[in-house]
Amino acid sequence: MEEPAHDVDTRSFNIASAMEQQAAQRPFQRGVVYPNGRDASGHVRWPHLTFGGLNSLADEYAHGLADLGVSKGDRVSLLVKPSLEFIPLVFALFKIGALPVLIDPGMGRKPFLSCIERMQPRGLIAEPVVHLLKVFFSRSFGSVEIALKTGRGGANSLEGIRRKGRGPFPTHPAQVHDEAAILFTSGSTGPAKGVTYTHGVFDAQLRSIQQLYDIQPGEIDLACFPLFGMFSMAMGMTVVIPDMDPTQPAKADPQKLVEAIQAQGCTSAFGSPAIWKNVALSCREQGTTLPSMRRILMAGAPVPTWMHQAFLEILPSGAQLHTPYGATESLPVSSIGSQEVLTDTQHRTREGGGFCVGRPAPGVEVRIIGITDAPIDNWSEDLEVPRTEIGEICVAGPVVTWEYKEEPEHTAAAKIWREGAPFHRIGDLGFLDEAGRLWFCGRKSHRVRLADGSEMYTVPCEAIFNEHAAIYRTALVGVDGEPVIVAELEPGVKADPAVLADELLALGAANPLTSAIQRVLFHPAFPVDVRHNAKIHRGELATWARAQV
Repeated sequence: MEEPAHDVDTRSFNIASAMEQQAAQRPFQRGVVYPNGRDASGHVRWPHLTFGGLNSLADEYAHGLADLGVSKGDRVSLLVKPSLEFIPLVFALFKIGALPVLIDPGMGRKPFLSCIERMQPRGLIAEPVVHLLKVFFSRSFGSVEIALKTGRGGANSLEGIRRKGRGPFPTHPAQVHDEAAILFTSGSTGPAKGVTYTHGVFDAQLRSIQQLYDIQPGEIDLACFPLFGMFSMAMGMTVVIPDMDPTQPAKADPQKLVEAIQAQGCTSAFGSPAIWKNVALSCREQGTTLPSMRRILMAGAPVPTWMHQAFLEILPSGAQLHTPYGATESLPVSSIGSQEVLTDTQHRTREGGGFCVGRPAPGVEVRIIGITDAPIDNWSEDLEVPRTEIGEICVAGPVVTWEYKEEPEHTAAAKIWREGAPFHRIGDLGFLDEAGRLWFCGRKSHRVRLADGSEMYTVPCEAIFNEHAAIYRTALVGVDGEPVIVAELEPGVKADPAVLADELLALGAANPLTSAIQRVLFHPAFPVDVRHNAKIHRGELATWARAQV
């Protein structure tokens, strides 16, 4: 395997400078807005911090953390709920040169503790409940030397370490290839892994997102996924944190989200399709529109056509829903908007052509290679399949991360080296069409191998059955070499299972992609991922289906 060359770019750059620049350019603009109860009239209270206040608070935290001994290279696990203080805390660690470690707490206790053990953080900044967990599972937290609680709780609290009046903290002069943070994957399609982010990757992502969506400083972003609020703030956007539990996006109250958009004049938003489905239904029912919005970014799972159409009716003229495609390891990869979906690609999707995820983002190179589960050390052009043929999606460019922290085997399986830089194997299947657009056809690990040795891909097949009016979503799984469709009904739908199964099988028989499917099972509620509540856990469904047949 080629040795990674980390000395290609030696510029001095710390992502913390993004906050410092915004504070200098717009010190009095609101930086972060957070709901805090309601007043006597029933209106939401919206306390905020300006950009100048955000940077000052980051400096106060950085001085306090440094006084406690937090230093360059230290890993600090952050388990903090969305708040006014979250973004300044992350940037305080960037200023020091320490590494924030961000793990989804909703992944379950056992995998969560496993992530903590693997990362061996020196610091822990967390909600009080996590400190209680630390008492009962001390072995998992054995590396922690510095532990702080959120809120007001004496010297060992965030409020207690603030050092007011010290002035600016001297930001560590990092280079673009220096480590900046460790962000964990959701664990929705395998064990959660810590992705090493460098200062250069953060910078490249900011530039790419801003260019891709023409985001302007002064815009107002509804951050339904709190981590992305950090990117928005760094682009000069006011970040509005909504009243919702980010670990359960599907349960977010659509009325509260609409209220936040209207009260704050939000121009942009990011979130899972599970969130926006409920917002679309609520707006349709109430006849509500969102005239301030310029765009909605929706990611985490394929977005159904009806949602694209719904939001064109809800958003003002010229605004649309965008579906960026990517992964924790490489974001963004590509993007497509509602106009192109509705006027062009939806027809191919409905016929089983996969979901179009658009053209590659600026600076991103997309290649499609033959499907294999084996590691590939070095890149060669003969790995590629012909255009329009389905294979594994690989991406290269400045937004692509280089490794999984403390996971050399997973890194080797996911990276192909070319001239000292990686192609990342996303683990998704897809193809490039004649126009250079990327199409998504499902996870490589979810492909179904039939008894005759052939393979079927999930997303194209499922689209055929999803056309039935009674069906919310479907999942293709394999049971001992047999392809099986598992279906979840739309909420409130009552139907004779035998009749509905016959109708679905008739749909499948009419398309050569799905004509081999002879069995339909009905599941009451699909298991989905924690982060987006939208990615289907097909492995669990396959186990369930095997017990039914």
